[in-house]
Order: sequence, then C-alpha cells, then structure tokens
Amino acid sequence: MNDPTSAKPLEELSQMNQWTVFKRLMAYTKMHKQRLAIAFSLLLVATAAELTGPLLVKTFIDDYLTPRIFDQKALMILSCSYIGLILVSAAVNYIQFVLFQSVALDIIQTLRVQVFSKVHSLGLKFFDRTPVGSLVSRITNDTEAVKDLYVSVLSTFVQNIVVLIGIFGFMFYLNVKLAMFCLGILPFIVSIMWLYRKYSSKSFYEMREKLSQLNAKLNESLQGMAIVQVFNQQKRLRKEFADINMEHNEAQMKNIKYNGLLLRPAVDLVYMLALLLILSFFGIKSFNSGVEIGVIYAFINYLDRFFEPVNMMMMRLSIFQQAVVSAGRVFTIMDETEIAPVKKGVDLNNPSINDGKIEFRNVSFSYDGETEVLKNISFTANLGQTVALVGHTGSGKSSIINLLMRFYEINKGEILIDDVPLSHFENSELREKIGLVLQDPFLFVGDIAQNIRLYNKKITDEEIKDAARFVQASGFIERLPDQYGTEMGERGSTFSSGQRQLISFARTMAFTPRVLILDEATANIDTETEEEIQLALHKMRSGRTTIAIAHRLSTIQDAELILVLHKGEIVERGTHQDLLRQRGLYHKMFLLQHGTDTIDEVS
Repeated sequence: MNDPTSAKPLEELSQMNQWTVFKRLMAYTKMHKQRLAIAFSLLLVATAAELTGPLLVKTFIDDYLTPRIFDQKALMILSCSYIGLILVSAAVNYIQFVLFQSVALDIIQTLRVQVFSKVHSLGLKFFDRTPVGSLVSRITNDTEAVKDLYVSVLSTFVQNIVVLIGIFGFMFYLNVKLAMFCLGILPFIVSIMWLYRKYSSKSFYEMREKLSQLNAKLNESLQGMAIVQVFNQQKRLRKEFADINMEHNEAQMKNIKYNGLLLRPAVDLVYMLALLLILSFFGIKSFNSGVEIGVIYAFINYLDRFFEPVNMMMMRLSIFQQAVVSAGRVFTIMDETEIAPVKKGVDLNNPSINDGKIEFRNVSFSYDGETEVLKNISFTANLGQTVALVGHTGSGKSSIINLLMRFYEINKGEILIDDVPLSHFENSELREKIGLVLQDPFLFVGDIAQNIRLYNKKITDEEIKDAARFVQASGFIERLPDQYGTEMGERGSTFSSGQRQLISFARTMAFTPRVLILDEATANIDTETEEEIQLALHKMRSGRTTIAIAHRLSTIQDAELILVLHKGEIVERGTHQDLLRQRGLYHKMFLLQHGTDTIDEVS
C-alpha cells in the first residue's frame, strides 16, 4: 500500500529541493541563537587547541630533538603547553557537544509538537485517505531522524569544516607550495560527496517510505487482531508484511552499496594518493637540500587530521541525507492543506446555539468530488423534535451527520442552526452544543471520571455522577471497587460494549448539549440494558433537537419525522404510521425486520 500522505510521487519527492528543506530546518535554530553562539565559540577554541598541538611537536623535533638541545625549562613549557591544549580541547569539546545536543533536542521537541498540532487541525478527509501507521512513523521515526541532522550538521559538519580550514592555514604556514598541491585534493572530495548525494537520496526516501508502510501494516494488524484470528488471516498478513519488509531490505542494501563504494573506500584512495604526493615531494626535495623532519611530521600529521574529518563528514553524509529526506516527509504533513472546516462567516458577535433548530436546504455532498453521496437533502428539525434517518447501508445517513458536525465542507446547499448558517459558528460552539453518540464509542486510557469529564474542569464530580445516573450508568459504575476512579484499558477494553456505550452517554450528557446526535446508539447494548437506556434516551431527547440514525426501526417509532434515504436521496418522509401507510421502502424494511408479510401480524 502506497502512503497516501505523499503529495508527490516517489520519484519527484526523492529529488526534491533538499537545499530548501535544509534552509527550512535551519530556520528553527533562530530561537536558540545565544546557545549556538556560545557553542560555536567553544568549537573554535577546541579546534585551535587541537591544531596547535602538531606545531608544538614540530618545534620540539626541529629546535630541540634534532640539534640535541635539551633545555629543561623550554621543554617543560612545551610539554605543559601540549598537555594543557589536550585538556582544554577535551573540556571545551564536552561543553560544546552538550550545547549542540540540547539545541537539537529542543528543536525536535518543537517540531514534534508542531506536527502533532497540525495533525489535529486536519480534516477527516485527510484521515480517510491516510493510514494511521504512516502518520505515527512520520511523527516519531522521521522526526527522530531529523534530530540527527542538527547534531551532525551543527556539530560534526561545522566542526570538521573549521578543522579543515585550520589545517590548510597551518599547511600554508609550513610550506605554501605543498599546501597548494594538497588544496587540489578538495575537488575530488567534493565530487565524491556530490555523487553520493545524487544516488543515495532515492534509496533513503524508499527506506523511509517502506518503513512507513511497515508501521501502517503493523498498526492495521494489531488493531484488527481479533478479526485476523477469527478469519485465519495470519498467513496472508505475514506474507504482505514480509513483502514490504523485503522491499525495505532491498532499499537498505542499495544504500549499503553506495556507502561501501563512495564513502570510506573512495576517500581512502584519495588519501593514499595525497600521502604519496607529499612523500614524493619531500623525497625529491631531499636530493637538493636538507629537509626538516619536524616539517615532514607536521605535514603528515595534518594530512591525517585532514582526512579524519573528511571521513567523518562522509560517514555523517548518510545521516544528513536520511534527515533531509525525513524532514521532507514531515514538512509534507505540515504543508497539508486539507484543514478541518472552520468558521467562515463575518459575524463578529460569534453566534451561539440556543434552541437547536436544524435546517438542511438542498444540500449535496461528495467525498471525492466526483460521486455524490447526498443529493438535494432538505428537512427541518425544530426544538424538541426527533428526526430519524433510516435506510440501507451507503444511503447517506452518516454523511448527513458528518456535515452537521462540520467534519466536511458541503459542496452545494446550506445548513442552518437557529436560522444561522453553519459556517458562521465557531467550532468550539458546535462541539459544546452538539452532542454526538457513536455506535462504537471511543474511550481514552484513564479512569471513568476522566472519560466523562474529558479534562473539562468546569464539570464537577457531582455533575459527573448526575450524568451517569441520568443515563442509567451509575448502577454498574458504583458496583466497581474504585467506582468513578476505576482505570480503563486502551479504548475501554476492560469493559463490555454496553458499559462503554453507557459511559459515552454520560460523557455526552455531562456537557448538556442543545442538539443530540445518535448514531445507532443502542446497537451494542443487550436487550435488558436497552430497555433501561431507552428510558434514558427519552429523557436525553426531552427539550433537545435530536437527529438519530437507526437501523432497528423499533427504536424510532415515536420520532416526529422519519427520513428514508436511498442512494443519497430522501425518498420518503413522515411519521412511523404515515410511512407504513405509504407501503414504500420503509414499509418493506419494517416487514423484513419483523419477519412477517403483513402489518396486521405485527400489530
């Protein structure tokens, strides 16, 4: 399964403007200027201390060891200076390393919170086409890879570049002609880096993409483990997982081959050629004039020090490449335009929902922009009325609810609440005044009281208990050892489906909504509990506008208006008795559910 969160195809994304992504990542460092300035200053001090060491050794060899001059005071100063440089370099390197790491962690913390917040602002249309595991992979794995970029670039790359500049400075100080020869090494190094970046970027993107797909498949399998085992799907899922894992492995092997060819081996080849050049230079020079051993030592030492950071940079280049690719995937989410619908009206008074009158005026809607799932839907639900939506699966019942909750933008028509267009209301007003009870309630990890209150401090403990009593949930809750403090497992797995539904009822009523939406709210409740809950539903509906999706027609016979939907259109409307007399689709559905051929048999 390809990751649908990608706004561009794999080939295009793998060649995306990495410099633009890199600049965007570097923009996050602006808020940490002070710590970075200190870290860079310490980095210069540490580098200077490291590079001064070979000069002291060169001085000792040429000025004291070769002429056999052993001035104890001078040698003591040289040795103490050398040891002091080592100690200073170690201490300063430690401090600057901690500073760089702390900046990197703070930036990643900020980035993760931003991505998480962005995901919460996206519309349901985005989640309809996006596997959960893919999002988890981007928020966790990809941001973790981005963290390595800050550590590698801000610390390793910058430090090594400073070291290289310092090395060439000391080389020119020792011998300008030979330093110019060594300067010719740089084009070869840059060429190797360019080749590696060019060919490895696609393999890195494939690796991240396949890892994202692995997470999506793993999440799907774990979430549906009961179905997997019931229908004996383990073998099929193992094969699908193994196939994706093999593709991920192949992408990794490509990257390993690029690493094996273009990283250490290629650089080592250039190093050997440079060493051969230096030894040849001094060897030829020795035929005509004397050569200072200390200079030879210093040049070879600096050459080793030159290729050490080059090798480190080449090894870090793979981390840099992964981080930039991962950052591109993270920014794809942050640039996502499928935002959840928000207030569009110009009403500065922020209208509120008081009566809860609902009106649909010729509403049409399509999820994909092509196939309409609702066609010219019109109806009115007045204060205190119950409007029931019935119809076969796919008739458009849930789509009406989704539009009323403003989970999606309507394509045509208008929805009004209290004669005010839905688009003029703040989302906070809609969520506070419209209560939604789903067929499959979602409960959070925590205790029962937290799930009813949902961390709204305005709702008191007594109001929580009143809401539970109101929906007949207090009976089983108060029999529990910890009562309202009883901990719940993930999604409320430690409770029965009926108990979970009752808790969700209490949660809805604790917010005292003006409009109540019931999506087959009694579907997961046993017959005995249903009789009790029906009494609670009558009380919940009293004085409130109620929109109820019903599959069992027996639960909505007292509704003031029943809308029968078929293929996205309202084909029948009226009360229960009116619809039976019409002998249309509702009549057929009623007979099918009661297993009889005539209404007389039911009555």
